Amino acid sequence: MVQTRVQTRSIEDALLRLDIEDFFWYEAELLDEHRYEEWLTLFSKDVRYWMPIRRNVASKEMERESPAENDISWLNNDYGMLEKRVKQIRTGVHWADEPLSRVSHMIGNVRILESTNPDEVRVSCRFIFHRNRHQREESTFFGKRIDTLQQEEGSWKILRREIYIDESVLLHKNLTSFF
Repeated sequence: MVQTRVQTRSIEDALLRLDIEDFFWYEAELLDEHRYEEWLTLFSKDVRYWMPIRRNVASKEMERESPAENDISWLNNDYGMLEKRVKQIRTGVHWADEPLSRVSHMIGNVRILESTNPDEVRVSCRFIFHRNRHQREESTFFGKRIDTLQQEEGSWKILRREIYIDESVLLHKNLTSFF
């Protein structure tokens, strides 16, 4: 008979995960409702918002799938760049997203990876992001995020976001949306 080890978790661990899940669901709601200025308030001014390009590699070389931090990436934004992207969308002449796309963000499989102190936590989650533009343009992204959150003045702020989409070749017309 095979025995499995069940890792016990405390009530505090469960409450922390629920708090993080609620934070992510609120963030998804802001994005789905195009409340981008409010969404920006969820980020630390020191944020790094990074989406690396994943490589197609042989199964025995999977450790090479994700690139190094200084390799080329789909997105590599700081707070100032996120702010500029929001302002660009708000101009009303942003060709890639005018009129605004209908979007849905689904977040699941939230796991606390590391919590070395009560004010900072590293979290993994999975996402599905669906976008519809005009009558016939649709795109769906599946992927994983690894976020580092920190407490700033009693609220969670995103200090680092790593976005890993399940594609190595982008089949969509643009990447104007936020993940």
